[in-house]
Amino acid sequence: MKEQSTTKGFAILSAAGMLVKILSIIYIPLFMRIVGDEGYGLYGASYQIYTFVYVLTNSGIPVAISKLISELNAVGNYRDAVKGFKIARFMLMAMGIVMAALLMIFASPLSRVMKYSKIYLSLLSLAPAILFTSVASAYRGYFQGSGNMTPTAVSQVIEQIVNTIFGIAFAAYLIKYGVEVGCVGAPIGTSLGALASACFLMFCYENSRRSGMYKKMTVQKSERIDTGKLVKRIIKYGVPITICVGMTYAGNLVDMWNTKSRLMAGGFSDVNSTILYGYLTKYQQLLNVPITIISSLSAAILPAISAAVAIKNGKKVKDNINYSFRLCFLIAIPCAFGFSVLSDPIFQMLKFRGGSYIMAWGSVVLVLMSLMQIQTTILQSIGKLFTATLYSIIGICVKIITNYFLISIPEINILGAVIGSTMGFIIPIALNHRIIKKSLNVRVSMLNHAVKPLAASAAMGIIVYVSYFLMHFVLKFIKIPYLPNAISTVLSIAIGIVTYMYVLVLIGGISKRDLQSLPSRAIKLVPRFILTKMR
Repeated sequence: MKEQSTTKGFAILSAAGMLVKILSIIYIPLFMRIVGDEGYGLYGASYQIYTFVYVLTNSGIPVAISKLISELNAVGNYRDAVKGFKIARFMLMAMGIVMAALLMIFASPLSRVMKYSKIYLSLLSLAPAILFTSVASAYRGYFQGSGNMTPTAVSQVIEQIVNTIFGIAFAAYLIKYGVEVGCVGAPIGTSLGALASACFLMFCYENSRRSGMYKKMTVQKSERIDTGKLVKRIIKYGVPITICVGMTYAGNLVDMWNTKSRLMAGGFSDVNSTILYGYLTKYQQLLNVPITIISSLSAAILPAISAAVAIKNGKKVKDNINYSFRLCFLIAIPCAFGFSVLSDPIFQMLKFRGGSYIMAWGSVVLVLMSLMQIQTTILQSIGKLFTATLYSIIGICVKIITNYFLISIPEINILGAVIGSTMGFIIPIALNHRIIKKSLNVRVSMLNHAVKPLAASAAMGIIVYVSYFLMHFVLKFIKIPYLPNAISTVLSIAIGIVTYMYVLVLIGGISKRDLQSLPSRAIKLVPRFILTKMR
């Protein structure tokens, strides 16, 4: 993939990811109105377990498919690229069936061990989603490795739309049987959304076959690879990534148990501990909105860097690495400032009852999380798979230990989890930076990439803070309680985006050259007075 196609793929995935997260944020307050704070805490707990099983099944092999196909296509071995995909697809489907069955069998023991006995039914309802997402993940890996991000993007939107509609509908119908049963609505929506996504991706694959996808296979520019070697490469790429992501989410599961038990050790009741954990879940859900963009960047750059490594193009590898770090900071830093300054207004607008202070203090985690995700993707792209895994495990251990001691202090309580996350990212980031620099002999000054976004974000934060309070004061004449805050928040966010871009252009953080790599539709969204200031 060239940088142009990498950027286009990133833009497509980002647009879809943002739409998905907007739908998700609309979904959360509606779901909370139905199940309440305790129900939302149960929802968050069940999804932590589901996510752990999901990543064990779907994190490694789809990335292995993307990496394998991009490498084989780069050297002209199109036949084995398709053959490798079919092998990996079978492996994923088999794993999906096994893991779905295991989740159903162990749903009851897991819910008791995690001290959330009321999530048993939710876990049972989430089991089919594991199988459906396994099928979808195989096809997403194929299309991403081929440099076509559109099917993945559209499938994500379809999945969220179906999830939102059916999740709310089933929750509203089932809540009359109690909170425990009402919470099952969301898992049913998740399973149906995953099924719809898988069906759409299979349709796209079959359609691409009929429209000539296999024509490339008549051209063979390198030696064929036998089935055994393809399986070994899939395992070689997939297993370390599965361990890396799996350990991260295993840490989250331990953290879930750790958080509640340490809150109770600090004097909080069972119900209050669940509610505080729900606050943490809301914070994490909001962080996931910009993280979706960073995930899109990771999905776009992994095949690009892998292909450059396969053809031994060192310059392209370095260019892609610097490009990814720069874009990471350009996105993550202003989002972190915005979340911190507008934490309370955003929570009020979304009707999140309580927990905005967690976002105000914890928005820095967004930058650290984004940076580590990009570093891990780079290490996976250049073959340092086990190194990325080891450093992630070190970070998880630091996080769990920090949380254990801090959360039980009543004055700190749930903020201990935020401090633990901060410490758990800082250490792996330092280790990752060192190994990337050593392995590639490339100078990557993260500070240089971060300085201009920091300056522009600081200016944006001041303008946003002032504009929100001025508008909120002026709009107090509106008698409907919800509207003054909602209007002020939305307008302040819009002002913040324009301010950030304008200041960034003035200080040379974005140039006309940067815009050349963006899709023309994206350029049309940039205000004209900003374009005229670009050098």
